[in-house]
Amino acid sequence: RAAGETYRQRAAALHEMRTAAAVKLDEAVAKELAPLKLDAAKFRTAVTQLPEDRWGPSGMDNVEFLISTNPGADFAPLAKIASGGELSRFILALKVALAEQGGATTVIFDEIDRGVGGAVASAIGERLARLANGSDGGQLLAVTHSPQVAARGGMHYKIAKSSEGTVTRTGVVLLDQAGRQEEIARMLSGAEITSEARAQADRLLEGV
Repeated sequence: RAAGETYRQRAAALHEMRTAAAVKLDEAVAKELAPLKLDAAKFRTAVTQLPEDRWGPSGMDNVEFLISTNPGADFAPLAKIASGGELSRFILALKVALAEQGGATTVIFDEIDRGVGGAVASAIGERLARLANGSDGGQLLAVTHSPQVAARGGMHYKIAKSSEGTVTRTGVVLLDQAGRQEEIARMLSGAEITSEARAQADRLLEGV
């Protein structure tokens, strides 16, 4: 009985700490949404008490991330209603908000910039760079088609497919500075690389 009472007291204290932390997290994530083209969305961390038969070493709470993607829409679990691009950007907002708490040693973002461009792509690139530079011994990998994001990388790998008869191969090449300029110019202009695209690539690389 004494052990049960001790558990209840400590679990209740943990619940209070989680509830307070959830409010701070929601505020921090909210600041990141508009620059990531999620200005109509809302984020909420729900901390709810579990039935007693589900209490365990982690306490008596269930913690879930909820979102509302449009004004007036109900909140629902993040993983269930966010599209691929939205989910990646929500995760990026979460990672930025939690950056000071540390995190995984390796983080991979796959086409987080899908469907966006211009200022939003730049905002994504800036946040990815902030996460990578703030990582203590970790690394961040981003698969991207956006020149604004690619220009922010510490290293730039080009992935390309080639075919020889019935055989298709995929290769990965680490680009030097000249190669980066050429690849970012290609990302900007397409198959035919123009002098204007090269100049813009230089500006992107110099601006990071």
